[in-house]
Amino acid sequence: MTPDVWLPIPAETIEGLPEGPRYLHWDGQDAFPADPAECAFYVVPYMRPPEVSIRPLAAMTSVRVVQTLSAGIDHVAPALGALPAGVRLCNAKGVHEASTAELALTLTLASLRGVPGYVRGQDREEWRSGFRPALADRSVLIVGYGSIGAAIEDRLTPFECTRVVRVARSARTTERGAVHAFTELPELLPDADVVILSTPLTEGTKGLVGAEFLARMKDGALLVNVARGAVVDTKALLAELESGRIEAALDVTDPEPLPAGHPLWHAPGVLISPHVGGPTSAFLPRAKRLLVGQLTRFVAGEEPRNVVLTTEGPTGSPAA
Repeated sequence: MTPDVWLPIPAETIEGLPEGPRYLHWDGQDAFPADPAECAFYVVPYMRPPEVSIRPLAAMTSVRVVQTLSAGIDHVAPALGALPAGVRLCNAKGVHEASTAELALTLTLASLRGVPGYVRGQDREEWRSGFRPALADRSVLIVGYGSIGAAIEDRLTPFECTRVVRVARSARTTERGAVHAFTELPELLPDADVVILSTPLTEGTKGLVGAEFLARMKDGALLVNVARGAVVDTKALLAELESGRIEAALDVTDPEPLPAGHPLWHAPGVLISPHVGGPTSAFLPRAKRLLVGQLTRFVAGEEPRNVVLTTEGPTGSPAA
């Protein structure tokens, strides 16, 4: 039986897809392209609301692989409990590292050098000169040292930082040096001039950056979030911003999208971008390469890459 593959990118625009499956285009439209029960490989629509992404999952009784086009899987993970056992959930490792790391550096440099104020000055024809902090000779703490965290460090290297400290869920050693565990954050935070968040959103990282975390940051430090909005306690962050003690640059917020009238929009010392770490010119060609590779392995009966978890069936929980 020919397996159905649901793609949010039209198959005819992807060179190198293997022969065999029936490729169907679905990017979140109201009507499904076919019976979801016949879908064997589901590529989740990119940058669609979670309720859209998970809508067909409950009916996908034959699915074997669920592939996201995002680095995070938090938008689909809650719906996986209804799937059959053995379904592989794969993320888009290799697609977003470069563009997300670029944005992390953009937000860091723009905030430190006062670029938002210069833009406002230009709008008003005001010449706003003066001294601002540099990234050179600063200490940077990366919280979440997976492939995106490593890509951020790659781009920090030419900026002559005093040091870069890496933190992840568990301690380990890399070619660049030690990666500290989250449990060491209380001792590491007071020395960091810039704290960059690039950790996945999990039950363990939700609200990680709360009042206690923020209180440990040094006066004048900059918090940069290119992870997920819910990693940060918005109320606690607002209190710190309104005191003027720290600044923040946020590509993600909680809630998101940030509604009109929310106090975070106009909090002092905050720069906000609308979750644009991933959607750049680099996305589509890298996403297509990922899909060709994954589907080639699928057709050949091989294990897919980037497996984040495997389902245990409707009566169990997803297993990492």
